[in-house]
Amino acid sequence: MNVVGYNKWAGGDRFDSSTQKEKSQTRCRIATDAGYTRADGGNNAYCCLYFARGCCPYGSECSFLHRLPPAQSSLPDASLDVFGREKHSDYRDDMGGVGSFSRQNRTLYIGRLREINSKTEELVETHFQEWGEIERIRVLHGRGVAFVTYVSELNAQFAKEAMMCQSMVDEEVLNVRWATEDPNPAAKRSEHARIVKMGSERIAAKMNPELVEAVEALDRLEQEGSEDGLQKKRPQIDADNDHDESESKRTRQHSPPPLPSLPTPAEPSLDQVLPPPPQNGLLSSEAIQGLRSLAASNLALKLQPLSSSKKSPLVGLADYGSDDDDST
Repeated sequence: MNVVGYNKWAGGDRFDSSTQKEKSQTRCRIATDAGYTRADGGNNAYCCLYFARGCCPYGSECSFLHRLPPAQSSLPDASLDVFGREKHSDYRDDMGGVGSFSRQNRTLYIGRLREINSKTEELVETHFQEWGEIERIRVLHGRGVAFVTYVSELNAQFAKEAMMCQSMVDEEVLNVRWATEDPNPAAKRSEHARIVKMGSERIAAKMNPELVEAVEALDRLEQEGSEDGLQKKRPQIDADNDHDESESKRTRQHSPPPLPSLPTPAEPSLDQVLPPPPQNGLLSSEAIQGLRSLAASNLALKLQPLSSSKKSPLVGLADYGSDDDDST
């Protein structure tokens, strides 16, 4: 069996004449049609699909509920819709059908809408608020399109089946489908915060109130203890800093003054070793120049550092004679 095209049929829109749908002959009226069925006395928590469409033939003998969807927490399986039908991992190409369990969708797309000046939004609210509490309505004027967001996803599922192929004005046929995800980042953040808050409330509702109170009291005690520890530690740190500053100040006060630097003796020059020759002396200038050269060489030898020509104490240990050498 070929299942490649399963749940992938696209039904087109109002511009496709071959897919024009007829107006439904029946419609559900909650005020007059809701009543007691066998499901109220049993364990079935799902609504009747044919009751939502206004054509259930069983009446009070029906094994499904003939009323608006119950609370979200009362459904036994989140992978099923409010009518007990299995959801899919992805939406159909035309955004119709049961829907997907990958995300919570509370917004319906209403197409083929006939606008009536400025009363279109009021008209949409009048016809769709019968199926549950509405959070937001947005009408795209000039396009014949509106978006209705319910507070609960279960109410959106019920309204989708109840208003499909219905009319609000004259004989138009509404095309009700699931809306795609809102690309607005602010809307995504708001939806995420709502889901987190709803999950926290449901978890807290299932927990023991005494246990929750005990955990909150323990958190308060830990927070107070951490604050007291910081307050006690802060004066100790300040005292240690004051002690270090006083010690450094005392050390500076009692430290001895620095010793004055001694002048280094200047090296004697050649002029100091040999005075200049007198005029008209006994020695010629050549002899005096030779004496100067000799004095300079002697002075250079005296100023040279002593060479490390001293022998190490262990140098001569290898030169001693042995008894074997004497015997030979």
